[in-house]
Amino acid sequence: MPAHDRDQDHVLDSLVIGAGQAGLSASRHLALRGVDHVVLDADERPGGAWQHRWDSLTMEDVHGVADLPDATAPGRSDAAANVVVPAWFADYERRFDLPVLRPHVVDAVSSEDDLLVVHTTGGRSWRTRTLVNATGTWTQPFVPHYPGIETFAGEQLHTADYPGPEHFAGRRVLVVGGGASAVQLLGELAPVTDTLWVTRREPVWRTGDFDPEAGLAAVTLVADRVRRGLPPASVVGVTGLSLRPQEREAERLGAYRRHPMFDRIEPGGVRWGDPSTGSGHAAFERVDVIVWATGFRPAVGHLAPLRLRTAAGGIQLDVGGAVQSAVTAVRDPRVQLVGYGPSASTIGANRAGRAAAIAVRRQLVASDDGLTA
Repeated sequence: MPAHDRDQDHVLDSLVIGAGQAGLSASRHLALRGVDHVVLDADERPGGAWQHRWDSLTMEDVHGVADLPDATAPGRSDAAANVVVPAWFADYERRFDLPVLRPHVVDAVSSEDDLLVVHTTGGRSWRTRTLVNATGTWTQPFVPHYPGIETFAGEQLHTADYPGPEHFAGRRVLVVGGGASAVQLLGELAPVTDTLWVTRREPVWRTGDFDPEAGLAAVTLVADRVRRGLPPASVVGVTGLSLRPQEREAERLGAYRRHPMFDRIEPGGVRWGDPSTGSGHAAFERVDVIVWATGFRPAVGHLAPLRLRTAAGGIQLDVGGAVQSAVTAVRDPRVQLVGYGPSASTIGANRAGRAAAIAVRRQLVASDDGLTA
């Protein structure tokens, strides 16, 4: 039965939330294993988070897009990533006839006896025996609160809303954040306008190649956190930062001279210290724009009714085998999370998609429901 023809009384073997890299990988692997499922995607068009990235981000700029199962990823080029990758995803959906339904924004997942019920903002619901959550992080940009943030008279925006370097010409831009996105934005902005960079910690620069050993160390660090039920953390401290050829001009202009985090935000800029409290000399920097390159948080709020979070604030995953195959929620093994924690990369998402499909089939067979051995 076609995905769009199923009525609400039909019980699925599995349901995937999200049609980005992780969701498409999971859907393909579920299909290969004969698992009856649908994919609910919040966007009106294929492309996942890639369709929302800024126009100036080219395929030469991205850190790498991994292959999907049975499909080679687009290569490096000067073409816009927000055009190339969505077109590739759309072709992938068509070629393998993946059961993607859109747009459907999932706002809650509840449990009713042995089934999970997926509710959307449009009032529809689906019942399923298992769930694969592939919602990523793009919809949850994180902006830390600093005193005076609401008084700033200039423009504030997050990486998710970055419109490209031309938007900032002639204005002094403060970039906040110590990750790869901050380095990349400075690389674009410094040649066209005046910039200032602040981070909470000293940046860690990588001097050698990012080899498989370093990659494994980074992923293992995140896997250990989700094993303990802690929120996933950035792995930049392990992988380190590096400059690509297109960022060397920004380096020459001094864009990567890092300043410590300011103490407060004022209408015309940011300030360090406060002599009135005895904290030393107060330094002030005038800025017109603050760009928060401060990362994202996992988009898992819709899973709240399942009570998967630990007291530490994260979702504990079963880290039993390969670290990038850690997908099963310890508190409810019917739920698999791909693109979360150790699988939060395009390579990790693909591996996690396969691991999730295997876990789903195992769960169905173990419960003697849906598929049989």
